[in-house]
Amino acid sequence: MKSLRNYSIPFTGLKLGKHQFEYDVNDAFLNEFEYSLVKKANLKCRVELEKQETMLILTFDIAGTIDANCDRCLAQYPQQVDIHEQAIAKFSEEAVDEDEEIITLTKNDHEINIAGLIYEYINVALPFITVCDNEGNTPFCDKEMLDKLNKLTANNEQNEQADPRWDALKNIK
Repeated sequence: MKSLRNYSIPFTGLKLGKHQFEYDVNDAFLNEFEYSLVKKANLKCRVELEKQETMLILTFDIAGTIDANCDRCLAQYPQQVDIHEQAIAKFSEEAVDEDEEIITLTKNDHEINIAGLIYEYINVALPFITVCDNEGNTPFCDKEMLDKLNKLTANNEQNEQADPRWDALKNIK
């Protein structure tokens, strides 16, 4: 967890206004999270921190590639991601855990660690079904596996059409 210390932004010494920060998100970052869906990545994270008197507004722009496994042919391929998210942290006298959308910072806090937010945004951006854009025509595709899948689906379609028991139901009106 020591490497995640690099993702802390000390906000107490910053003037009011906008401030820019840039981070590299790679395999070492993702390895800090034990159950991460994403294991390998090459991402650039740009964070704009707008400091106001009562809150911090964090705007995240994360772009690059994530190594994903194709759900169709099981081959690994680079998935492009372009993430735009925003988080709000408000200053409060006491810690309140009521709202998950707004981060609460007490008077004892002098920095904000954004590693958890970056990790969350990356994992949420991963598509539910991961398949490469041009199936079968990329150097990453497992053509042998795709051929076997296509052969098996063609055989199943022929078997479904040959069942004569359903023909009697076609005459019912």
